[in-house]
Order: sequence, then C-alpha cells, then structure tokens
Amino acid sequence: MEPVYRRKAGIDVHKKMLAVVVRCQSGEQIEYRKRKFGTTRQEIEHLRAWLEGEGVDEVVMESTAQYWRPVWYGLESHFQLHLTHPLKTRAPRGRKWDFRDAQRLTDRWCSGDLEESFIPGAEQRSWRWLTRTRVGLKDKIIVVRNQVEGLLEQGSIKLTAVVSDVFGVSGWAMLEKIAQGVMDEKVLVAEARGVLRRKEEELKEALGGRLEPVYRMLLKQYMDQVRLLRKQVEEINQALALALKEHLPALHRLTQMPGVDLYAAQELLAEIGPRAAAFPSAEQFASWVGVCPGNHPSAGVCYSHRSAKGNRYLRRLLCQIAWAAVHTKGTFFAGLFARLKPRIEGKGAVWAVAHRMAKVIWLVLHNQVDYQEKGSAPPNERTLMRKFKRLLKEFGHLGLDVRALLEQQLATPA
Repeated sequence: MEPVYRRKAGIDVHKKMLAVVVRCQSGEQIEYRKRKFGTTRQEIEHLRAWLEGEGVDEVVMESTAQYWRPVWYGLESHFQLHLTHPLKTRAPRGRKWDFRDAQRLTDRWCSGDLEESFIPGAEQRSWRWLTRTRVGLKDKIIVVRNQVEGLLEQGSIKLTAVVSDVFGVSGWAMLEKIAQGVMDEKVLVAEARGVLRRKEEELKEALGGRLEPVYRMLLKQYMDQVRLLRKQVEEINQALALALKEHLPALHRLTQMPGVDLYAAQELLAEIGPRAAAFPSAEQFASWVGVCPGNHPSAGVCYSHRSAKGNRYLRRLLCQIAWAAVHTKGTFFAGLFARLKPRIEGKGAVWAVAHRMAKVIWLVLHNQVDYQEKGSAPPNERTLMRKFKRLLKEFGHLGLDVRALLEQQLATPA
C-alpha cells in the first residue's frame, strides 16, 4: 500500500518575513506550494486563513530567537504545531535559501528526522514569565547590593566586615541614616538590632568613615532602586500565589523535599508543569534539564562527558536546591553527597545530587506521591569494599604496604 501523508506546512521564521511551504503528497507525487507573509498580527491572520484553505493540519517551524513566538501564538489554537531547534535543521554552507529551508523542515518532519521542542501551554507560559522575571529582579537586587558595598568602601565605611547583610534590618536602617547625612557613630550604632547589638565597639570602628555628598546621593538612588525591585518582587509573589492556587497539593509535595522552599516549588511547576506530563520518564526529564552526563564517543573513545545546556533556569535552580539539600543533616541527599565526595570533586558531587533530585522531582509530580525521606542510610558492602580499595591505593602511593603491616601486627604476640 502507498503511504498516505496529510498536508504539512513548514515555516522559515525571520524578523519581518515568513517563508511558508505546504507539502502535498499523493502517492509518490509530491507538490510544494510556496508563499511569503509578514510577521504582523494581520499577516499572521492571512497566513492562518491560507493554511486552512490549503487543508493543512500540521505546521513545523524553527525557533529563531524570539520571532517564532507571535507566529506560534497566532496558530496554536488552529493547527498542531511543532517547533525544532535551528541547529538541527541548518542547511549546508552555500545551500541556504528561505523557501528551501521551509521545504527541508516539512521533508525531514515527514521522515521522522526532527526532534520536537517542549512548548508549554498558555497558562504555564504565564507562570514561566512570572518566575523568570522574579529571578531576574532578585539578581538585580544582588547587583545593587554589590554596588552599595563598593560605594561604602569609597568612604572607608567597613560595614560589610561586621554586618553579614547590608540590606538586612540593621544594615538597611544604618544605610538610611548615612544617606541622610548622619555620620555620628553612636546614632548609627543605635540602629543595630538583635545579636548585632553585642558588636557595639566593632560597629563604631567600622562606621568611622565619611561619605561625600555625591556618594550619599548615589546611595539614596541605590536604595530607591532596591525598594522598587522589592515591591515588584512582592507583586509577582502575589500574582503567582493567585495563579497557582489550584495546584497547592503539588506545591506541598515538592516542599516536603529537603532544600525546596515555596519559591523553588513555584519555579519547578512553572518550568515542567504540575504533572510533568511532557516527559515519559525521569531519565528523559533529567536529560532535558541537562543535569546528566553527556556522551560523545568516536572510534571507541569518549571525548567528552560535558552535559547538554538544557533548560538553564532549571539547571541553576536544581544546583541551588542540591546545595541546600546536602547541607541538611540526616537526609538521603546529604548521605549521597558524603558517599560521592571522596570519588568526585565537590561541585561534581553536587551535580550528581542534582541529577538524582531531578528524578525524584519527576516521580513526585508525575505519580502524585508524597516524598518519603529515607534518611542517611549506612554504606552497603559494595561501598565499603570500594572505599577499602581506594584507601589501599592511597597507602601504596605513600609507600606503605598495608598487608605487610597487618601480617606483622598479627604475628606480634600480644
């Protein structure tokens, strides 16, 4: 029997132009219909009407910067869309042409030679925008904090040597006084709160510097920026709490894991969804995130184990969660880190813990089960034997024959 193909369209996306090719196959005869469109909303509507008139039900396009997004949003409710990475559809040098690129997309998609990217639904996309914007705002606050610390050094004010966080309650109150022109050490020290009151002499010595009027003006501007950024972060927190109100059980299950707080749980749900339904297995999810070893063998030699880039937001988040989890005593991940650290350097061991946490997160969300803490289990026989062999090897490098020493010790009468 002759294979039957439905009509498919390929779109080569540019900033101001869309090159569209419709692939029509009847038996072994293939026909291509080509047309160009703009990227405005009206042009995308014309594109949708033309594709519907041609009987197209599937559309494949490449992810060119951010320009594919309005095309996707305008067509997603009418067609089955597929997005591919440009690196996997790039034409050989000297053979690139807009319509030929779009035709190549349809041909390779029909042959099953393309990998599809994961694009969440409209609701989850809004969650992503909120969480990723919050991460960016918090990064900006860190940048401003570093600028403030550098500004204080201009006036020989060593507040950071005594106060762990200059934007904490005590540090913020002192900065407000300094920005107002108050330089009396006694008045500034009186703003200390909590444990910091015990460091009165150290604070007086650290606050003995002076800031010029220009630097005080800049300090005031920096503090205004932080106030605005904190207000924006709080607004995003409220919007996320309202948007994720229906998924409180999933958030609760995630926060049961060590190292995962409410903000981290919200970011996880925004990136992978409340059920992680787009990933059929935990291994595929870890591979998509990019927290598993890469593989680049050739002629029996593996030249690189570098991980794929994956989802950079989740990679960063999982590393932060892993660092917090390995410092939580009595947990499984702390025990795993302790077992891996002698064989793998510190960051590599944390990376391995992040890999394991990615699999556990998928299980918790996909199967809708609570996280069960196993605790730091004692090492098994295999782990002990591996450690014993490693110690023997280290003693050998030091020039010590452990077996001979043991035989000598046993031969010596008590």
